[in-house]
Amino acid sequence: MGFNEVRKDYLLERWVVIATERGRRPTDFAKKEREQAKTSVCPMCPGNEHMTPPAVLAYLKSGRSIKKAKDKNGSRHKNWLIRCVPNLYPAFAPPKEKLTQKQIMKNDNLAVAVGHHEVLIESPNHDEHPANARIPQLTHVINGYIDRLREFSAKPYVRYISIFRNHGIEAGTSLSHAHSQIIAMPFTPQIVEQELNASKRFWKQKKKCVFCEIMKNELDGPRMILENSRFVVFAPYASVNPIEFWIIPKKHQTTLLDLSPTEVKAFAETLKTCLGGLKRVVNDPPYNYGFHLTMNKDARDYYHWHLEVYPKLAVWAGFEKSTGVYINTVTPENAAESLRKTISS
Repeated sequence: MGFNEVRKDYLLERWVVIATERGRRPTDFAKKEREQAKTSVCPMCPGNEHMTPPAVLAYLKSGRSIKKAKDKNGSRHKNWLIRCVPNLYPAFAPPKEKLTQKQIMKNDNLAVAVGHHEVLIESPNHDEHPANARIPQLTHVINGYIDRLREFSAKPYVRYISIFRNHGIEAGTSLSHAHSQIIAMPFTPQIVEQELNASKRFWKQKKKCVFCEIMKNELDGPRMILENSRFVVFAPYASVNPIEFWIIPKKHQTTLLDLSPTEVKAFAETLKTCLGGLKRVVNDPPYNYGFHLTMNKDARDYYHWHLEVYPKLAVWAGFEKSTGVYINTVTPENAAESLRKTISS
């Protein structure tokens, strides 16, 4: 009898049991029907702009170019391409007065939840999700991320900006209209902090970026999914989630603010291709994705931004929650093989 493998994350102090013995195939997770979030009236669709807070950013059609605007004086712009609005139930809210860092981070165990929480409505078309979005529209979405990232990174009370997407009811979305969320917060979250610390240690020892090394080691290996001129996509060695994959830029960059217009378009194409492949392999599964980045200029040498995509195909139970050790029933190698074949077909 053989054994499953226990693999350690590239950087985090996290172990994952990979079910190499009698593991499942990615197609085992495909369902004929998936439950969709249902609303009688969608507040994100055109014509219902009054149902959301005023947009802090809207891309408007202006001939062949794009005009950037805000909603003002209670009015709402129409004929928009994307809209970014404050979340009605924010986890973090802007300070009403100027606060010092000591007033925000009261002690090691308590902080004030100052920041921003916004929803980026990705298209006037209800179902234009990244897997089937038009490339120009998905490019607008990424540029919207970059615009909000630039805005928030200039705030003195913001230490980290989380850009993420929930797709499907099981992944935590309550509205089915294509949208992402952006949260600016006064501290760096634990997982990114651990990545930063591990990357910094590696840089001090080797004078190399650990993510560049990871990417180099995964090229042409069994976990590679896609490589183009700008990006590499692979299933991480110690994937926590079945069919998890990462998208990472070939050029060493710490944040989305480093992307050129050409790279933004290439990223849109890469994202659509990979999420389209995931949709075909597992019949449009619920998923979450999140960008890992840093605004810390001191980390420019050793940190490398990337996007992590987590299909929601497993339920964490007592073992995972009580130990922090996860069981993945699909090997990253099998996941990569399925996505690779689907994308190339």
